[in-house]
Amino acid sequence: IRPLFPAGFRNEVQIIATVLSHDLDNDPGVVAMIGCSAALTISGIPFFGPIGATRVGLKNGNYLLNPTITQMGHMELDLVVAGTSEGVLMVESEAHELTEDVMLKAVMYGHQAFQPVIAAIVELAERAAKDPWQLPESSVDAEAMSTRLNELAGARLTEAYTQPSKRIRHEEIDAIKDEVSAALLAEGFDAEKIKTLLKDLEAKIVRDSILDTGRRIDGRDTRTVRPIMAEVGVLPRAHGSALFTRGETQALAVATLGTGQDEQVVDALEGEYRQHFLLHYNFPPYSVGEAGRTGSPGRREIGHGKLAWRAVHPLLPEKAKFPYTIRVVSEITESNGSSSMASVCGSSLALMDAGVPLKRPVAGIAMGLIKEPRKFAVLSDILGDEDHLGDMDFKVAGTELGVTSLQMDIKITSITYDIMRIALDQAREGRLHILQEMAKALNGARSDVAGTAPRITVINVPKEKIREVIGTGGKIIREIVEQTGAKIDIEDDGTIKVASAEQDRAQAAIDWIRGIVAEPEVGVIYSGKVVKTADFGAFVNFLGSRDGLVHISELQQGRVAKTTDVVNVGDAVKVKVIGFDERGKVKLSMRVVDQVTGEDISEKVGSKPGRGDRRDREPREASEPNPINP
Repeated sequence: IRPLFPAGFRNEVQIIATVLSHDLDNDPGVVAMIGCSAALTISGIPFFGPIGATRVGLKNGNYLLNPTITQMGHMELDLVVAGTSEGVLMVESEAHELTEDVMLKAVMYGHQAFQPVIAAIVELAERAAKDPWQLPESSVDAEAMSTRLNELAGARLTEAYTQPSKRIRHEEIDAIKDEVSAALLAEGFDAEKIKTLLKDLEAKIVRDSILDTGRRIDGRDTRTVRPIMAEVGVLPRAHGSALFTRGETQALAVATLGTGQDEQVVDALEGEYRQHFLLHYNFPPYSVGEAGRTGSPGRREIGHGKLAWRAVHPLLPEKAKFPYTIRVVSEITESNGSSSMASVCGSSLALMDAGVPLKRPVAGIAMGLIKEPRKFAVLSDILGDEDHLGDMDFKVAGTELGVTSLQMDIKITSITYDIMRIALDQAREGRLHILQEMAKALNGARSDVAGTAPRITVINVPKEKIREVIGTGGKIIREIVEQTGAKIDIEDDGTIKVASAEQDRAQAAIDWIRGIVAEPEVGVIYSGKVVKTADFGAFVNFLGSRDGLVHISELQQGRVAKTTDVVNVGDAVKVKVIGFDERGKVKLSMRVVDQVTGEDISEKVGSKPGRGDRRDREPREASEPNPINP
């Protein structure tokens, strides 16, 4: 809606869209956009609307209009488009490497689909609209001021805009503007009007130069991308890092791998869910040579971060194959346009440096537009000034195969499909060039994650065994974590993820868990600990929380007078499962296991104890009949 307010309209306009009811299946975002359009159209406020909006999905080659939230989980495309009856105003999308032709047809499909919405709003306005506001006409003073301004500053600003360095250019322009403003104020002109007309003059100088000569502020033609430098592994302790520089725009992207415990819990309108891929964009004041406050993320940080997230997300491996929580932070260290697309390029390199197996590298480019009635020009890799003084910011990200993200916003009332097609084709040319430059630093994911990153091992246990692993009140799982130092995530289906930067710690936790859920097998030797002694033998804890009895006759070869002559509580021992009693209790033997090597020596000593050792048996339960006194 922003481009549809007239140039002279300076009143503040606030629009609030409130969700009063939600069926949890139809996204209210598009409905809110249509509601805002209708409210503005009937308000009487100067507004070159109405607009319509819709969401477009793609599945099996077929476009779907306004797919439900349930359907969107299986789509190859999620695209929101808005516009007037004449053309498109805004596009926001995430795609799975689709061609430029498929993307453009989706925009056309959506634009045609919301024409009945625009017609309905027009019909509503005919019945219910308030009287329109009257805007003041341009005064003779403004025309005189514009002429005088051009005399004082026109040639000087034209010369300043040939300076390729942003810092020097802005210093020269600011000096000219300060001097000219002071002169015009002394002549009695209004300060606010001077500021507005200076901006108009700057725009005219830059736009006419590009359209007439094909030469841009920094000397490039309309298709050339600024010089690119890329480097990976710049931070020694980070799991993955990359420094991506394009002209005077630079992003330091840092990738960190975590476990399921690091996932972000999102409390959305549709309910709570967990996000395992996070991408955060930071734009500190120093990146544009300013001193300013730093605090909570603003609209820019959230919007640019989400755009970069959409660009990278379709290339990530499936969570089942790469069970990490992935966080990328893009720090903009300097900015002169296209910082969000620099974040896409830097994030792609940082993720591959971290060992994240992306399907393919992804790059992004920002396109611009200068459009006048006589001519138009599409610009590749725009500068900040070209964004500020131009008509369009059209960001396209993708791989060598296709587009993964597309975002467009414009400052004019609409653009045509022909302009969009040219912009998409030109963006593809620029994107492929950027990918080639990125490949000089790193062409694919590293074969393994960094040594400082946690190693995640996935094991599966029977669902009915999960309670045993967790223990009463989480006692067992807490003990495993405390003793091994590993991070453990347990899912309801029996999937257990064990993570640690040190493999021996992870293996200790895995062995512990497997011991808990494993069933003892006859003939297998286990390590255990004596937890109790009795006259008839010793109870040994093995396989996690499982206990078995080593009868006194199975403690060692030969006669044993007292259990404590051989073992005491706390002793680490090696035992072999020799069977189960009638109640299912495990019977163990130390006698047939070499306590030093853990070797089975039953062939040496015999599988059964001698007759002299068969005494002092475990007493029977009180409920069992005594065979001597039935």
